[in-house]
Amino acid sequence: MSPSRRLPRTLGPVVGRRGAIGVDIGGSKVLAVLVGPDGKVGASVKLATPADAEGVVEAVLDAADQVRPPGRAGQALPLGVGTPGMIDREGTAQYCPNLHCLDGVPFRRRLEEHRRGLRAHVVNDATAACWAEHVMGAGRGADNMVMATLGTGIGGGAVIGGSLLEGAHGFAGEMGHMVVEVGGPPCPCGKRGCWERFASGSGLGRLGREAALAGELPAAVAMAGGDPEAVKGEHVTELALAGDKAALAVMANFAWWVALGLANLANLLDPSVVVVGGGLVESHAVLMGPLRESFAELAEAPGARSVRILPAELGERAGAVGAALLAAAGA
Repeated sequence: MSPSRRLPRTLGPVVGRRGAIGVDIGGSKVLAVLVGPDGKVGASVKLATPADAEGVVEAVLDAADQVRPPGRAGQALPLGVGTPGMIDREGTAQYCPNLHCLDGVPFRRRLEEHRRGLRAHVVNDATAACWAEHVMGAGRGADNMVMATLGTGIGGGAVIGGSLLEGAHGFAGEMGHMVVEVGGPPCPCGKRGCWERFASGSGLGRLGREAALAGELPAAVAMAGGDPEAVKGEHVTELALAGDKAALAVMANFAWWVALGLANLANLLDPSVVVVGGGLVESHAVLMGPLRESFAELAEAPGARSVRILPAELGERAGAVGAALLAAAGA
């Protein structure tokens, strides 16, 4: 896909007459979905993620075969694959910190070598999720949007002027590694103070442990078996949803860090909508309010102050759905 290509938004032209298959590769599971010609998500299947590159290739093809419509065996529908990490324009996984077995693997070529006639699209999983939310999720109708996926780390993507932002090498959207605190906590990427050290699920856990060690989160310590060092983000979230004041304070601190990164992105890209996805969006009842308040305080550009911040709508299938839509558009 060229960097300036504007992909269609109406579902019929996006998916085409045949439909498309999307596969999202995660650290523990491979999720495949069938997106029909009408844009509806049909069959889906989950398989365990193998520990080696060849196994991952086979799992992707196996999952795709399992969601293929009856009577279409052997017929190559467009196949899109969302993969964690830095995926270049040739579909090579240059760096996958959470799935190192794919580092340096020409993943698209491997898929096409295994299946004659197959044309595969391989993209970053969060970029694919961003496109899905733009076409048929929380960002539909917004020509300019940013999506941040808050999970173990932070991924994301952006749509600018109706076009998916890809960058010169295909790596646009690695927002989790913006440095927000020089000399801050070490990150698995090798730097210190990356945004995802504060605003991801692991970041929430770190903030919770800091509060626990300061004696401010006794209920979470109890949930962790009495060990403040064992407090996790899940403990903080559960307590915050139950109304625990100390946990709500930790969540407000966490929301400030999320808002800091989003405000920087809004100042840079001037979106009308910011979509927040990933596993942490499930806590939107206690996250979105303080997040919006902190964002309004931190955003500098006048336009940024009017940005709508919305929870993602497509859940765990967003990456697979977006990969299918991108594959169909490029077929």
